[in-house]
Amino acid sequence: MLKPICKVLIVDDEVLVRQGIKYVLDWEQEGFQIVGEAANGREALDSLPTLQPHIILTDIVMPVMDGEEFTRLVKRDYPATQVIVLSSFSEFHYVRSTFQHGVADYILKPKLEAGALLQVLKMTRERIPELSEAGGQTEAAAQPLDSLLGRMLSGYRLPPEGEAEVKRQLPYEGFALLGWELAQQAAAITTISGELRKRVPGLVPCVLPGTEPPGTTYMLLNLPEAHWPQLLEAVNHLADTLAGQETEIRLTLSRRFSSLSELAAVQQESNARLQQCRFFRPDQILLVQGEQSVQETPLPKFNLTQFTDQLKRQQLAEAFGDLHQHVAALSRRDDGDVYQFKSFLGNIIFNITNQFSHLPELEDGKYGLFRAVDEAVTAEQAMQILDDYLARIMELTSSAAAAPGGNTNMTRLLQYIEEHYTEPLTLTELARHFHFNPSYLSSLFTTYNHEGFKEHLNTVRTGKAAELLRAGEAPIAEISSMVGYGDHSYFCKVFKKYYGLSPSGYRRQYYGQE
Repeated sequence: MLKPICKVLIVDDEVLVRQGIKYVLDWEQEGFQIVGEAANGREALDSLPTLQPHIILTDIVMPVMDGEEFTRLVKRDYPATQVIVLSSFSEFHYVRSTFQHGVADYILKPKLEAGALLQVLKMTRERIPELSEAGGQTEAAAQPLDSLLGRMLSGYRLPPEGEAEVKRQLPYEGFALLGWELAQQAAAITTISGELRKRVPGLVPCVLPGTEPPGTTYMLLNLPEAHWPQLLEAVNHLADTLAGQETEIRLTLSRRFSSLSELAAVQQESNARLQQCRFFRPDQILLVQGEQSVQETPLPKFNLTQFTDQLKRQQLAEAFGDLHQHVAALSRRDDGDVYQFKSFLGNIIFNITNQFSHLPELEDGKYGLFRAVDEAVTAEQAMQILDDYLARIMELTSSAAAAPGGNTNMTRLLQYIEEHYTEPLTLTELARHFHFNPSYLSSLFTTYNHEGFKEHLNTVRTGKAAELLRAGEAPIAEISSMVGYGDHSYFCKVFKKYYGLSPSGYRRQYYGQE
């Protein structure tokens, strides 16, 4: 013979208080079960149709809806539910008003300890006819199915009579778990269970108690194995229907399993899938486990050594382009892990900031970037934070290059051109010599000199040609090759563009002025 479990809901806006209450007692051993928790009265009120607690432990001062209003609404709509108020000494005038609404008792938070809490809980339980000693003890068969499943999720093994009752109410060999996130849970439960029953013959749905995180609901589906195709069709139809009504809903259907001993593990898998769906696929309404696309090959590991070397060589365009492609590929993985994705971005930002430690603007803002990435709710949002950061680096490094003497590499480049202008220089060859990215080198020239590489090389070459023409010794046909032009006619065209005269005209004018 088993005594019915007394279901308890905890309502407090402080996470540490809720955690403390959850672990101060061995709830199951004392005949109680925590079926859920909420951070304010509104959140708790929305969960009551699903959780149906016997006792509510509630704080008084909370955001959104405080304990006083919450208690009034509970006693109005759920008069059989018992409410125990948690308060501090300074809040006693609030507590006094809640007694007018019929609260069972109150406990001062500074005095909250196992013995006092258990005593108040047991006294309150005696006020509930179906749970009191006087109400008699009931068979396991009288226990609600959600209570039995809740005990299994908590790791407790049911006695034989409890297992028999679960088998009686869930008679089929096939199980699956449907999970969803939605603010208004009560209406969703009615809609979802009704739609699935209508389309899947023999389906037995049961909402699991006390699911985490808040706002997430899991419905255990029991059905004959042969009806799995109908279930898949029904869930897809359900997703299409709800998508037109609730744009924020996310659904996940677990893999099939045949034993309730797997229930806790499957729920954890479904939790992870919902989290991934919310982060990587914010526009995808439904994820069916096992139907995600198969990755043909593992994504290559990001080459951090090469990336760091590119940063040292100022090959920013190439380095940041490779990084963006890798992050974009990570965001498209069906097997993506949110924590690993954010950790990768954080490590990259840390490494880049170290490479540009001479820029105080980056060092001062890096912790804000870490926080922003950690708080990003989608992969796209996190990628935008990274892209904005990379664009800022490009802007700062370009400004530094434009400043007089602000880029020692530029000085080396100009000196090299001055010494090797007679050779067939190209931007690609110059970039290869200095281990720069050609596109970065081109933009650096434009920023620093207000002219591109080709224009600067022509300026040097035509200037040297003008010196030779004024010297009057070398034939004009030879001067073009002496300054690096292989095509004499092209040399004449370029020279005239820069000096307004042909080489021969320039020489005649010079000697005519002497």
